[in-house]
Amino acid sequence: MTQNANTAALSAAGVSVWLDDLSRDRIQSGNLAQLIETRSVVGVTTNPTIFQGALSKGHAYDGQLKELAAQGADADAAIRTITTDDVRAACDVFADAFEASNGVDGRVSIEVDPRFAFDADKTVAQAIDLWKTVDRPNLFIKIPATEAGLPAITKVIAEGISVNVTLIFSVQRYRAVMGAYLDGLRKARTAGHDLGKIHSVASFFVSRVDTEIDKRLEALGTEDALALRGQAGIANARLAYAEYQDVFDGGAHTSTFDNLGASGANRQRPLWASTGVKNPEYSDVMYVTELVAPNTVNTLPEKTLEAVADHAEIRGDTVSGTAAAAQEVFDKLVAVGVDLDDVFEVLEREGVDKFEKSWAELISATTEELSAAAGSN
Repeated sequence: MTQNANTAALSAAGVSVWLDDLSRDRIQSGNLAQLIETRSVVGVTTNPTIFQGALSKGHAYDGQLKELAAQGADADAAIRTITTDDVRAACDVFADAFEASNGVDGRVSIEVDPRFAFDADKTVAQAIDLWKTVDRPNLFIKIPATEAGLPAITKVIAEGISVNVTLIFSVQRYRAVMGAYLDGLRKARTAGHDLGKIHSVASFFVSRVDTEIDKRLEALGTEDALALRGQAGIANARLAYAEYQDVFDGGAHTSTFDNLGASGANRQRPLWASTGVKNPEYSDVMYVTELVAPNTVNTLPEKTLEAVADHAEIRGDTVSGTAAAAQEVFDKLVAVGVDLDDVFEVLEREGVDKFEKSWAELISATTEELSAAAGSN
């Protein structure tokens, strides 16, 4: 099989292509391996919503659910077993990509229970437990970038565990995330961990920013406000990339990372998440083509991945050097009356709520499945 020219061009431009989906059927059918061979896919991200969808479709989990029911497992235990089994299997599918990239890619993410998003101690405990249970070096533990998540990120990195920081919406919070990562690396070095084996990505959400800000612009209804629709998500991500460059390529923080880099530390790469376009008036690949930059990850729903393969025009780096223009967009948003602090607070709260709701639905559906399986034993 040959790689698609568009996804190969994206990869050549320094963007790691990850799939934003995982299911047992995708693994067992060979579809995941096929995407690796034909779409340049070098990683997978998951979240509670994805697992909830996977368990609610088809019959791939029926046999295991029957076994778990016979063992008397409750819904929480069953979900943990099923999801960690899927993630471990996916890690094995990506083992070659992991080796070929020296640990940078070939990554699979699993999220801590979203009910712990505001409890650092429980987040840390479960992150360590998941790391040991999956037992694969190419695992990422997903921790949300809430206020409580920041010290948890530091503690988990300090344990030598690789982390995918999720639910980042504002540049201000992104700065704090990078700080938490660097603090964790310093503590990991003190504890004697090999910094070269610790990796991290910072998942910056894109389309949700446009969805929330566009709603507010339309409510304002002025010509100046409406002219700004569809610009905030990309501008926000571009400002985030400028911060990434400042911390890892130079600027005020360079001595901090240079010192850690000399000890073998890896950069914490920006990851563009929520890249499926919600508004049909916009290009369905704009969160890909407009966010091409070296040392980034773009995690794509399959629909967006196929749109990229079909008709995306990859023009090389479309991010470096765009910070000033991106800041102009935000200055205009403030000028027309958008409360950006409120936007980001709402997005974080809704992001956590959405995952909590999916988790509750997952528990409910799994409880019903276990009950049905127990009845058929």
